Amino acid sequence: MPRAQDLIATAYRRFITEVPGLGNLKLMIRFELPGRGDVQISAVRVPGPIVNKGEPESARLELAMPRAEFNELAERRDLNDWRDAYEHGHIKVTGEREIQQLLGKVIERQMARSRLKRAH
Repeated sequence: MPRAQDLIATAYRRFITEVPGLGNLKLMIRFELPGRGDVQISAVRVPGPIVNKGEPESARLELAMPRAEFNELAERRDLNDWRDAYEHGHIKVTGEREIQQLLGKVIERQMARSRLKRAH
């Protein structure tokens, strides 16, 4: 099984491919992956990403989701699946409200553009 840090980097690269408008966003993220009996915490600096095990010093955004679900999303799912997981409460996002709002707006715009492309 790939290491959590490798999967986080893979997930970030796939996400940015689908939402290139966020590719230059500079941000430190605390990423929490509870699993069977433990919780893995990583510091993720973007762009990059640079992923390190342990608590970040100055995270402006925090993401938490079950490790098993993250593994599935990171390797085989697209933006719609990530959004569904968020809307169903599987991904918890906390931190600076402005950052959360920016992410939400850019993701929604990208999804709208993708729907328009498929319609034509």
